[in-house]
Amino acid sequence: MTTLFDKVWDRHEILRRDDGVSLIFVDRHLVHEGSHHAFRKLAERNLPVKRADLTFGVTDHYAPTRPGPVPDNIRGMLSGLLENCAKHGIRCFGPDDPRQGIVHVIGPEQGLTLPGLTINCGDSHTSTHGAFGAIAFGIGASEVAHVLATQTLWQKRPPVMRLTVDGDLAPGVTAKDIALGWIARLGTGGAQGHAVEYAGSAVRAMSMEARMTLCNLSIEGGARSGMVAPDETTFAYLQGRPFAPAGAAWEQACDDWRALASDDDARFSRDIRIDAAEIAPLVTWGTSPEDALPITGTVPERTDRTAEALAYMGLTPGRPLAGTPVDQVFIGSCTNGRIEDLRAAAAVLSGRTAKVPGLVSPGSAAVKKRAEEEGLAQIFTDAGLTWAASGCSMCVGMNGDTVEAGKRCASTTNRNFRGRQGQGARTHLMSPAMAAAAAVAGALTDVRPMLEGRT
Repeated sequence: MTTLFDKVWDRHEILRRDDGVSLIFVDRHLVHEGSHHAFRKLAERNLPVKRADLTFGVTDHYAPTRPGPVPDNIRGMLSGLLENCAKHGIRCFGPDDPRQGIVHVIGPEQGLTLPGLTINCGDSHTSTHGAFGAIAFGIGASEVAHVLATQTLWQKRPPVMRLTVDGDLAPGVTAKDIALGWIARLGTGGAQGHAVEYAGSAVRAMSMEARMTLCNLSIEGGARSGMVAPDETTFAYLQGRPFAPAGAAWEQACDDWRALASDDDARFSRDIRIDAAEIAPLVTWGTSPEDALPITGTVPERTDRTAEALAYMGLTPGRPLAGTPVDQVFIGSCTNGRIEDLRAAAAVLSGRTAKVPGLVSPGSAAVKKRAEEEGLAQIFTDAGLTWAASGCSMCVGMNGDTVEAGKRCASTTNRNFRGRQGQGARTHLMSPAMAAAAAVAGALTDVRPMLEGRT
């Protein structure tokens, strides 16, 4: 009667206090430029990093993605992380490292993310790594300092919710649409405080990259983390990765990982079922990920709940979503910056010309290299989009890549909050294929007709 989450948690629980809060061991601790507060706390107490071998530094939030002078504040953030990692003997995938990239892209890419692990990072979308059957979640600055100093974390075991997606996805429908769909259905608090396990035939049919997108967005529905039980798809992805087990250790690991599944009679706090056939390509219209509708829908009516978002987004109630003009597109982020995402966008853009400018930022240097080798980068530039280096880029705008105030962006990122992509920016979330279609049309549009004969 045990869930996947509880099996992994039980392996890592060191002790439990009378109030139910547990001390858990952390297998992987990922730090980035924003972790400087935690390193300062260690310095103030003259503490070393407990397990530098299990800690990994990544430059991503402030990583420059385009040529030109680097502002002093950005240079300072990058150099600060490099200095802290060097001081404590932490391996760091810095700006000049060929393995550099967004933390939630390179963790799996390098084989640092493995089934059955506990993984923490000072970033909310750490839930991405749960696609491998790991317990992964973001933590705050004081918790980052605690993990650096002790390799442990105090946490209360969350309830577990199962979200089952059965059936076949229609052409043009992706993991991004599943995620936006369930968040729209349940709300941003629909999974509040839960660990979500994704199950069902549609999830099992997904690639690892699609599963990562699904788990990445769990946090937007209020979840603490997202998980998918490991299977042969997981093993095929991981085999041969630089930090994955090898040789006899690989076979032993796979045998262990196969046991990481919820028991048939496992009990869940909530059990939600979704029919994959009912999901269509979605776009957001408001300032929360739950403000999502099928592209065939219309802008909702003005109510107490929608009025403020509609005013900010400059949308007229009752008008079709399709045809809403966009000023630019962004393809990238830890949600949709992997090679499969770029292939999906390129399939739409191939032989076509974008009507609006756009930026394509791959999720890692390795993804960038592969996209160039496959000719995807050429498709993007031929279409009129800008091909950039890897980093968080326009998802959060910390590196200077932003959307101007009042401009409307079709974006493959994870959040459409006010000012997320720049002060006054208007963000519509969607899949990479949908963003590519918006670039071609110069407006929000249904990608499905553009994919006819191409899939």
